[in-house]
Amino acid sequence: MKKTFVLIMALFTLAANAQIGKVLNGVKKQAEEAIDNAVTKITEGANTVADVAEREIRDVIHDENTLTYGDHVYTMQGNIAADKYRKNGFGVVTFTNIPSDYTEFETVYTSFLGKTAYGAAAMMPMAMEIYARDRQVGRQCIELLCYASNVNSVISILRDKFGSAPNDSYGQRYLPAASLKGATPENGYMPERPYTVEMQASVNQHQELKITGNGTVVYIYIIGGGWDTQQRSVEIIKQNDNELYKVFNCPALYVGCKQISGSWGGLK
Repeated sequence: MKKTFVLIMALFTLAANAQIGKVLNGVKKQAEEAIDNAVTKITEGANTVADVAEREIRDVIHDENTLTYGDHVYTMQGNIAADKYRKNGFGVVTFTNIPSDYTEFETVYTSFLGKTAYGAAAMMPMAMEIYARDRQVGRQCIELLCYASNVNSVISILRDKFGSAPNDSYGQRYLPAASLKGATPENGYMPERPYTVEMQASVNQHQELKITGNGTVVYIYIIGGGWDTQQRSVEIIKQNDNELYKVFNCPALYVGCKQISGSWGGLK
């Protein structure tokens, strides 16, 4: 009887050990699966971060004279600057497309064009076109690009011009294109591609303005074919505490240009 009892207990012990073994194996398998899943997620996350970083590096590439944002290309060359008045100063800025959104506009301005007087001046037609497409985004661009006292002046005029009916002689949706090279009323303000803003130094020499926080105002002519007087004066300010230039005043760019007949083809 005693031997039988011992045998039964041994069998129970073996069965229990087998069951415990199964449980432990199950726990081990679950743990291994959890670790594998965690490693996979970490790897995927790392790959995602790497992909984003790679896209950012690829999307914004620039040197002294060229910036590439995705498939949009911006170039600039010139010598108009706040450090010295140059009678024969010039500036040329080209761009393949109007910036798609505020992020692109801000990147182009802060990383590239805003670092020169003529670059900042050339961004005014871009900001005007963006405002015509989207009031909120356009206002952000204008606030970034323009000196504070100039923002409301620009917005109030553009709001009326772009808000008018297409057949209203005051409303001129094509106004941003009028200052681009090759755009004339005769060709319906269809500029050359890439879009080009050509500039010359104004006959007005630089002016130091103490009331603006020790800033230098640079006077620039944008050459535009939409008016009888093709030299469109733009005032650009460089403040001592800011590395970027801003548009101080620019009524010559938003005053009415010559009318066209028919519809306008738009800018890309």
